[in-house]
Amino acid sequence: MASKKNKLKVFSLGGLGEVGKNMTVLEYGNDIIIIDCGVAFPQDEMLGIDLVIPDFTYLTQNKNKIRGIFLTHAHEDHIGTVPYFLKEVNTPVYGTRLTLGLVGNKLREHGLVSGVDLICLSHGETATAGCFKIEFVRVTHSIADSVAIAVQTPVGTVIHSGDFKIDYTPIQGEPMDLQRFAELGRKGVKLFLCESTNILAKGYTMSERSIGTIFEKVFEDSPNERLMVALFSSNIDRIQQLLNSAVRHKRKVLFMGRSMVNAVKTATELGYLDVPEGLIIDVSMMRHYTPNQLVIITTGSQGEPMAALSRMAAGDHRQIDVVPGDKVLISASPIPGNEKLISRVINDLMKQGAEVLYEGLMDVHVSGHAKEEELKLMHALIKPEYFMPVHGEYRHLKHHKDLAVSMGMPKEKIFVMDIGDVLEVSNNDAKVNGTVHSGQLLVDGLGVGDVGNIVLRDRKHLSEDGLIIAAVGVTMSDGVCQIISGPDIISRGFVFVRESDELILDATSIVTETLFEMEQKQITDRQQIKNRIRDDLKDYIWQRTKRNPMIFPVLVEV
Repeated sequence: MASKKNKLKVFSLGGLGEVGKNMTVLEYGNDIIIIDCGVAFPQDEMLGIDLVIPDFTYLTQNKNKIRGIFLTHAHEDHIGTVPYFLKEVNTPVYGTRLTLGLVGNKLREHGLVSGVDLICLSHGETATAGCFKIEFVRVTHSIADSVAIAVQTPVGTVIHSGDFKIDYTPIQGEPMDLQRFAELGRKGVKLFLCESTNILAKGYTMSERSIGTIFEKVFEDSPNERLMVALFSSNIDRIQQLLNSAVRHKRKVLFMGRSMVNAVKTATELGYLDVPEGLIIDVSMMRHYTPNQLVIITTGSQGEPMAALSRMAAGDHRQIDVVPGDKVLISASPIPGNEKLISRVINDLMKQGAEVLYEGLMDVHVSGHAKEEELKLMHALIKPEYFMPVHGEYRHLKHHKDLAVSMGMPKEKIFVMDIGDVLEVSNNDAKVNGTVHSGQLLVDGLGVGDVGNIVLRDRKHLSEDGLIIAAVGVTMSDGVCQIISGPDIISRGFVFVRESDELILDATSIVTETLFEMEQKQITDRQQIKNRIRDDLKDYIWQRTKRNPMIFPVLVEV
C-alpha cells in the first residue's frame, strides 16, 4: 500500500522532445529504478563530439536509493550510457540474454568487467527491487529479446512499452505477448508510458520477414556484383536473413566495423545467429574470391564519419576499396539529424562508381517501431488511467496525446512532458509537480562532460572564421610596457599569409600602435593590454574583410 506521504515520481532524463538517450526513472520513497540508459548521436553543430548522454546528476546525488537499471533491449539509444553511468554508480543491471551479452561488450571496452552485477531475466520473469516488482513482457522489435516492462508500484501498475512493433511472424522466438498486456489491462494499469517514434505513420509496420524477400531479390538481380550491406550492428534478425541469402547464393560473408564484429560474435555464442561453418571469412582472404562470391556486411548506416562504410566511401579504409560495379544497400532509415551525413556517404559511394540502394529508392528497410494502428491496439488492451507518451520529438508526443484522446481518454489524464519534469502519481490523482536536474553531457574521446556550450561555441567560431594570433615579446619595467620583439601575426583558417602580405603588415602596424598607446598611458595590466589589442584588430579586420576571426593576443614577457 502507498503511504499518505509518499507519491510515485516518474520522470525522464532523456528521450522526451528528442530521439535518443532514453532514460526513465521511477522513484518512490527511498527506492529508485531506472528503465533504459541510452545515448544519442551528436548534432551537426556539436563539432568533434562522439556521443551525447543524459545528465544524470540527480541520480548520482541519490545513488543510495538506486536499486537497479532495467533494459528493454540492446539498441544504442537504450544501452549506450550504461558504462558511463556505472562508473559513477555501481548498481545491478537487468536484461535479457542478448541485451546483457551486448552490454557486456561495452563493459569490457570500458574496463568494467569485474564488479558489475548483470542479472538475466527471461520474458515473463519478475524481479524485486526495493518496493518495486518488475516483470519483463515479450515484445517484437528490430532486435531479438526485446521487452516491455511492467512495474508493480505502491500506487498501481506502471507499464513502459520500450520500443516495439506488432510482428506476428518474427524471425526468432514467439510473437508479442498481447495476451499478457490484455491481462494487465483488465487488472488495472495506473500509468502507461508508450513509445511515440512512428506515431505519424498510418497503418501497420511490415514484418521483419518482409525484408528477407527484398534481400533475395537484390541477390538475384546481382549475379556479377560485389554486395555491401550497411545496417545497425544490433539488428541481429536482419543479419540472419542476409546470411541465409548468402548461403543460398553461395557467397562468403565479411563483417566490417568493430561493433558489427563484436555483436555478431556475441549473438552467435548465445545462439541468436545461425552461422554455417565456413561462411564467414577474414578480410585477408577476400583476394581469393571474385566479387560475385562476396557479401560485405558493415556498420555506417547512419553516415557516422568513423564507421566502416563512411571510410570506404571516402577512400580512407585501409582494407577495402569501393570499385565501379559494387552494389551497396543501406538497410536503415535516417535517425532525425543524420540525413546530411547519409547523403554525403551516398554521394561519395556513387562518385566511386557504386550503385547505391537506399530507403526511397526501394524497400531495403522496415521500421522496428509501431505505427498508428498498432499503438491504438496497445491503448485498447492496456486501458491506462493515466498516459505519458515517451521516445520522440515534441511533435511525436503531441500526436500520441491526440491519438489517446481520440480513443476516449480525458486530456487532463495525459501528460506531454519535457526531460526533468516530475510526474507525481498517487492512489487518487496524478500531476506534474516540479523538476529535477536534467540536460545532456557531451562525450569527446575520454572526456565526459568537460566540453560544454562555451567550448562548442569556440569550436564553431574557429571552424567558420579561423584564428589570428598576435604574439609580442615585451618587457614590463619601471611601470612601462615596451616591445622587445614582434609583433608577429599568425593566421590559421583565416587567410593564407603568403598571399595577404598587405593585410598582415597592416595588422602588425595596428598592434604596434596599440602597444605604443598603452606605453604612453603607462598601462601595464596584461589583460587590459590584450583586450585592447583584440578590440583594435577586430575592428580593423572587420572593416577590411567583413570577417570575424577569433583573435588571440599573446604577450611573452622577456
